[in-house]
Amino acid sequence: MPESKLQEINSQDPLNLFDHWLAEAEGSEPNDPNAAALATASADAVPSVRMVLVKQVQTERFCFFTNAESRKGCEIRTNCHAALCFHWKSLRRQVRIEGKVHDLESAAVDEYFHSRSRKSQIGAAVSDQSRILSSRAVLEERVREFSQANPGEIPRPAYWQGFRIDPERIEFWISGDDRLHDRFLFTRSGLAWRQVRLFP
Repeated sequence: MPESKLQEINSQDPLNLFDHWLAEAEGSEPNDPNAAALATASADAVPSVRMVLVKQVQTERFCFFTNAESRKGCEIRTNCHAALCFHWKSLRRQVRIEGKVHDLESAAVDEYFHSRSRKSQIGAAVSDQSRILSSRAVLEERVREFSQANPGEIPRPAYWQGFRIDPERIEFWISGDDRLHDRFLFTRSGLAWRQVRLFP
């Protein structure tokens, strides 16, 4: 990457820089530029990871929505630390984010839930996420019955929640020739950010 671009990283707040990178990814990634790997861990530090879609809700970044009774939801309740990794292959860039997870307010969760398609709302309402399902037919029957019982607005299930990660560490990774990658780590100190360059 040209040195001018690296200087741009040196001069920007990491949240503003992330927004800039995401906007670029929206123009180059064929699918879901806001997809990221979300890593959580159990109370005894056993990790698990899965892909989620990360949203911005009002002014809050790094938000995601899920069944709070799923594996990730249960792990968040017992260990509030989590990590995200965005990988934009078209740009040869990554962003890694680490921080504590907090609940979103109910009003924001309701607003997002009802912005989704009706079918997505029904899917969220009928799924016992992460638990054993005996057959696909059972799931499809649940969908049919729930759809008939709720012809109007779909009520948001109490267990369908929104979370945000408040970043404490944000690393920007830029692919380089001969594996000489550029890595810039921002760590939060109060309301300010400290930046260092890392070896690749």
